[in-house]
Amino acid sequence: MRIDVNAFLGALPWRRVPGTSPDALIQALDRVAIDEAWVSHLPGFFWKDPTEGNAWLYEVAGTHPRLRPVPAVHPGLRGWEETLSDAASRTAPAVRCDPCYYGLEPAGDAMRVLVAGCGAAALPLVMAVRLEDSRQRHTSDVTPELPAAAVRTLLRSDSDVHLIITHADRAFIEEVHFGATVEEAKRVFWDISWVWGPPEDHLATLITTVGVDRFVFGTGQPLRLPETSVAKLDLLDLTDGQRQAIESGNVREGL
Repeated sequence: MRIDVNAFLGALPWRRVPGTSPDALIQALDRVAIDEAWVSHLPGFFWKDPTEGNAWLYEVAGTHPRLRPVPAVHPGLRGWEETLSDAASRTAPAVRCDPCYYGLEPAGDAMRVLVAGCGAAALPLVMAVRLEDSRQRHTSDVTPELPAAAVRTLLRSDSDVHLIITHADRAFIEEVHFGATVEEAKRVFWDISWVWGPPEDHLATLITTVGVDRFVFGTGQPLRLPETSVAKLDLLDLTDGQRQAIESGNVREGL
């Protein structure tokens, strides 16, 4: 089984991006043999209230069982506790909060309260380091990237929370992993969408040094081609067990 924990639905405000509809995403899943995708509402990143896209996500998931909703939670807005509770009652696989897009201090009080709430609800928290690199961004998009120090701080703020960090490169992953305790490092998972594969071999190095059990399959589609993440694994010398762990095992067993 192959589970994509990092996919999006909906349009970017800056330009047209193809493949953002549910039907188009399903076609992409079929094209690269992905069984299930965890989907976030892409326009909501840029809305004052990102949770306004959650209802649509739930509706889409009800129509397309292969798409599992990852609703947004904004701890700086009133009612975020109900949003978190609703996600748990709907058996969402995770929730997401992207503080740099929401205008929140990445490791501030609001984020720490959210992390505690996610830990208590046993809901993993998804955060993106970035959505695109600086060359792809529109001139109006001045959103800073998530700092590695903030991820370490949030891990330390609650012993029950599990984090899924997407769009992180090798340097970011190493900064967090080797700056965390063993127990803290066990509670953060990294998607492979932004890690270089061959010939740089960043992913191969990280699997050796950080451990295969810390990585999950993510594509970032439709902002990135899903074939890229599949090709990274195809080009690595992985055992069947290692590949299965990245593609679905770590998600199903670790979370």
